[in-house]
Amino acid sequence: MRTTTRTTAESAPTKPERTAVRARLRLPRLDGLRGRLIITVVVVALISAVTATALAYRDSRNAVLKRAQNAAVDDFHNRVEQLAPELDVPPDLRSLTRFATNVSSGLRSAPVIARYRDYTASSDSLADRTRITPELRAAVHTDNRLSLQRVEYSGEPWLVLGAPVVLDGSSAKPSGVEIFAIVSLEEEERDTADLVRSVQGGLVPVVLLAAVLALLAARTVLRPVRRLARATRRLATGELSTRVEEKGRDELAELAHTFNETAGALEHTVGELREQEALARRFVADVSHELRTPLAAMTMVSSVLEEDADQLTPDTAHAARTVSAETAKLARLVDDLIEISRFDARAVALTVHEVDMAEVVRASLAARGWTDRVEADLPPGIRARLDRRRLDVIVANLVGNALRHGAPPVTVTVRAAEEWLTVSVSDRGPGLAPEVARHVFDRFYKADNARTRSEGSGLGMAIALENARLHGGTIELAPPAPDAGAVFTLRIPLRTESAS
Repeated sequence: MRTTTRTTAESAPTKPERTAVRARLRLPRLDGLRGRLIITVVVVALISAVTATALAYRDSRNAVLKRAQNAAVDDFHNRVEQLAPELDVPPDLRSLTRFATNVSSGLRSAPVIARYRDYTASSDSLADRTRITPELRAAVHTDNRLSLQRVEYSGEPWLVLGAPVVLDGSSAKPSGVEIFAIVSLEEEERDTADLVRSVQGGLVPVVLLAAVLALLAARTVLRPVRRLARATRRLATGELSTRVEEKGRDELAELAHTFNETAGALEHTVGELREQEALARRFVADVSHELRTPLAAMTMVSSVLEEDADQLTPDTAHAARTVSAETAKLARLVDDLIEISRFDARAVALTVHEVDMAEVVRASLAARGWTDRVEADLPPGIRARLDRRRLDVIVANLVGNALRHGAPPVTVTVRAAEEWLTVSVSDRGPGLAPEVARHVFDRFYKADNARTRSEGSGLGMAIALENARLHGGTIELAPPAPDAGAVFTLRIPLRTESAS
């Protein structure tokens, strides 16, 4: 049966409208696991239904046609056997026509054709005799028994029967008359088609039912997966005590059990690491504080020895100056360790005042004797509320790092834009390699292979970054550029509130 579908041109819905409709209907995403599961079940159900329909059509068609064929054969045989004694032998054309007409009347008026030598008679003068194939004629003539054949004519099925007419019911006395009946199977074919259409009509409910069942099954199966996904996200954010409920004994329950074991082991390991980190930080802080008193005495003694070095022998004077320099380095290291331990313990506080940026930067450079070695671009009138001492630490670390590891000229630039203050420190050195840039703010990191020298504690840049964060800002390293060295930029709010 051919179906014509009529379409009407309508304006396509916009993307927001499609999104709204999807949200109202809560359609499952087809690219997700639920969508793939539903599609798989629906496709399997559809294939099964189509296959079942095809098999049912084949079997029912064969059964219906077989039954119609058997009935037609019995009717044809009985009718010929019943009317054969009334046939005049040898027959003429009139008696052949009467015989064919009488046989046809008992076969639902199916066209019947009788042949005897050169005579051919038909119960219907308009019957198409081409449906009687040469093969069937040869089988009737040679085998001398009832034969049949199914043929397609004008798209319709037909059953063609043929048999020799035997007189007195004895096969030993053939009459030479051959009779053929053309029985239409259109009614049986129509019944089979109606059956198929009724089965096809049930395909849509079956597929819809399969989709609903697949959706329910997907919800049941994916509910533990969604719980596990939410638990994984919580675990990733640091909620190490997250666990999922274990239900049943299937693979999902095993997965939940494995997740819980992993989360427990991770919580235990992270707890141990945090304890060890806290102990290490406490140890560093305690040692640093304990070293302060003897270091103060060592610094005082080494200073006295350095002042009197000119009165000592050359070897003694060199030793005195070396001791004084190394003691000063050790004192700076201890100060840096104490400072970083305060940040770790969150025991730092800002002392905020309104300052003139040009004055602060000049004072920081002058205090360290860097005024002649650094080019300063300091526009007047830039004022900010911040902790002057901690800003001095940041500038000293950035400029000192550029002087030690970069190449002249080293430039300090101060700018104010909207609500932000920026202090950039640049040099003309070789810059930082990508692997060095990733670790430049790490504690105790020294880029020995990337710079000409490696001095200091390795804490300066980490302390500078912590002070910037304390102000609500950050320090950024600019991407490498041709013919340019390292460029560090401090970026903090112009108005920083006091905080601990």
